[in-house]
Amino acid sequence: MTPRDKASTTIFPNMRDVAALAGVSLSAVSLVVNDRRGVGPDKRARVVAAMHELGYVPGGRLSTASEKKVLGLLMESLAVPVYNDGFYMRIIAGIEDAADRLGYRLLLHRYRPGVDPSSDIRELMGRDVDGLIVANDGDLTADVIRQIAGRARAVVLVENYLSEPVHAVTADNFTAGLTVTNHLIELGHRRIGALPGPQKYSSLCDRMRGHNVALIEHGLGIDGALQPRPSVSHPKKGYVQMHELLALQERPTAVFAVSDQTAFGAMEAIKEVGLRIPDDISIVAIDDVAESAYSSPPLTTFHVPKYKLGETAVALLHDLLSGSSRAPAKTVLIGYLAPRQSCAPPRTKQLASVVPDRSGES
Repeated sequence: MTPRDKASTTIFPNMRDVAALAGVSLSAVSLVVNDRRGVGPDKRARVVAAMHELGYVPGGRLSTASEKKVLGLLMESLAVPVYNDGFYMRIIAGIEDAADRLGYRLLLHRYRPGVDPSSDIRELMGRDVDGLIVANDGDLTADVIRQIAGRARAVVLVENYLSEPVHAVTADNFTAGLTVTNHLIELGHRRIGALPGPQKYSSLCDRMRGHNVALIEHGLGIDGALQPRPSVSHPKKGYVQMHELLALQERPTAVFAVSDQTAFGAMEAIKEVGLRIPDDISIVAIDDVAESAYSSPPLTTFHVPKYKLGETAVALLHDLLSGSSRAPAKTVLIGYLAPRQSCAPPRTKQLASVVPDRSGES
């Protein structure tokens, strides 16, 4: 299947599609659509032929051959494209499949800071989408989402939420951070490092909150030196942070990574200095992307129901577009610990160096 064939089955055709098929500029298509001068007869004929082939109708009026409602999926422009990120690819797959089953077309749109996404989508399609899913936050700040929610017919957030009455579907990120940290503590670890993510992502912040609460509940306290800030100086998440932890005079016996991708970068750093996982240091993470089961060693992580997040968001959006009057709510999907081979009890010598000697207590 060619990219154009795939687009025609899942995405409502827009002027850029017409321009690509006709081999002309976007401005030339705009001139033809608006019946203006400035386009030669040959180009005009190619544009009109492309419009007919794609089923594009100016103003977004669907032809009877393509009468489907359109859902928009809005995401920030990531440094690593979403198709290279196993976490987001599974969410998108759930959205795509659910949308197709319910008879919707899907438009994936990347947010550009400073550009109104609603107007951007309208320019591309010649009309507004029927409903909108906003995945993650980051550059999609709370203020931007409030503006979008105030204009769109129906909006559902995924892996993001607001205090305002906007529907949201998220993983249980707080419980994920709490659970994997408790797992390390139950194995006997007391000096536990953490690799947090950027604070502009609410899901990652919730995971860190869960981690910190687990530490506090066990009387371990929070040591800033054991939680180095994320770095943008290396393409692999967690790599630079892990080297900072390894450079400490007393390195941690275990590490909590805020995501699987962060853990993969950390594992590379650990191996570079000649340490073994989990013999010398244990590591846990959150997401359970497909690669985590095949890393070396296989990564202990918390399974996030990524595909179900996408499915649930579309089902909720469909209900809203069908006239449901359900009150705005935050829907939290439950995950579970996926124990593998990246964790083990700390060595006795390491454990003794961080656990107070209570032999003289009565």
